[in-house]
Amino acid sequence: MCMASSVGRPPSLRGKRVLVVEDEALVSMLIEDELRGAGATVLGPALRVDDAVRLVEAAAADGGISAAVLDINLEGRHVASVADRLAVLGVPFLFATGYGEGCDTGGHGAAPTLHKPFSPESLVAAVAALAPAEA
Repeated sequence: MCMASSVGRPPSLRGKRVLVVEDEALVSMLIEDELRGAGATVLGPALRVDDAVRLVEAAAADGGISAAVLDINLEGRHVASVADRLAVLGVPFLFATGYGEGCDTGGHGAAPTLHKPFSPESLVAAVAALAPAEA
């Protein structure tokens, strides 16, 4: 993954709570670092589907979730049940995946997809577009 430092960029996600669902430790750490560098509070990471669903429920009851970044495949399981629950709660999310165009989004084809590797700027911009600043 092409991740350069976010140093010197203004925090565009200040006050946002962003859920990270990613089973690759290094990728997860890079995503977390960039989101925190942009001012977000990071929830997670969740490494497995069941853990992600529990984290969604806990976070929804404790301050909510502004946006989520979901890897499509977690240890061989599709993340669709997590996406389904986020959709029910009205939480915007994007998929971050190594799969190519036309990958299975579990019925959530309208959700944005970031294809790995992606730049820190594209990650932060995509999450900021999901969770715009409040007026």
